[in-house]
Amino acid sequence: MAAAPVSAPPAPTRPRQAAATGSYHELSAQVREAGLLERAPGFYITLLAGLTTVLAGLVTAFVLLGHSWWQLLVAAALGLVLTQFAFVAHEASHRQVLLTGPANDRLGRVLANGVVGISHSWWMTKHTRHHANPNRVGKDPDIEWDTVSFLEEDAAKQRGIMAAITRKQGWLFFPLLTLEGVNLHVLAYKSLIAAPASRARTLELVILTARLSIYAALVLWALPLGMAAAFLAVQLAVFGVYMGASFAPNHKGMAIIPADSRLDFLSKQVLTSRNIGGGMTVTMLMGGLDAQIEHHLFPNMPRPHLARARKIVRAHCESVGMPYTETSLVRSYALVVQYLNRVGLSARDPFDCPMVQRYRARSTR
Repeated sequence: MAAAPVSAPPAPTRPRQAAATGSYHELSAQVREAGLLERAPGFYITLLAGLTTVLAGLVTAFVLLGHSWWQLLVAAALGLVLTQFAFVAHEASHRQVLLTGPANDRLGRVLANGVVGISHSWWMTKHTRHHANPNRVGKDPDIEWDTVSFLEEDAAKQRGIMAAITRKQGWLFFPLLTLEGVNLHVLAYKSLIAAPASRARTLELVILTARLSIYAALVLWALPLGMAAAFLAVQLAVFGVYMGASFAPNHKGMAIIPADSRLDFLSKQVLTSRNIGGGMTVTMLMGGLDAQIEHHLFPNMPRPHLARARKIVRAHCESVGMPYTETSLVRSYALVVQYLNRVGLSARDPFDCPMVQRYRARSTR
């Protein structure tokens, strides 16, 4: 199915909103009765054991290869594996993995801070805001400006070199993701330094610093300086691209909700989310983010249950006349690029010829 238009649906009237709320309760009851909200710790224990084994294999390969440019393949594989660990950290933050909330929180902190090298508290704060108001102007941090403009008003504010980048931001989006790995590590420190002093904040800073120091020191000690720099650059680039390419298809190019719009929970989550088809392979590749609609409707649903939930949710949306958007992974990337390029036109030079501006706008439709 094609992506939804980049605009907000009309705000429902109170009777419609009440009906939609009741509709979500019916859907939730169906999902709960099917047992799809029950934890699946066996799946995650097996997954983490597999990822840990692969990580140990990469460490072994790193040691055995020594001063060889084949180490760049190890670096690329490491970027992939760390992203997979980040997916599990994301699921732990939603309490999908283990049986209790505190156990999930502890697992999330260990994986995010100690393994991946990003701040668990920063992620929790940002991601909670996103889930509460996906694609809502002024509420969703995922559509706030950060090099890339996701809203036309942000694109129109750009000047100089940033305006030039914004005009081509769709085409530049994936190349820019090569820097996202570094950006995530920097944001981890910036967010923690700005946070109020607390034991949790200090612990995160200690773990992050220890992880970064030990990792960088080992690479610099084991490899010549140039090779070590290349290793770190490749690992961070792959990590950034993989993370961005997994999260970007979910909401970019879907409905943007005005700040003052009022939507029921079902409409708010379904109309702003896009699913990716492709079966179990894509589910594993994207860490369950391919079922974004179901994930937003039931954030604590374990990954193994999402496939069954999709059938229930799709049928329910059809029964209430609500658009359910699903497309292929490649098509989703094309939609993201088109959307970002369309938004980027707002950064054009205000002194451009009006006829040229009109032609540009038509050519992107």
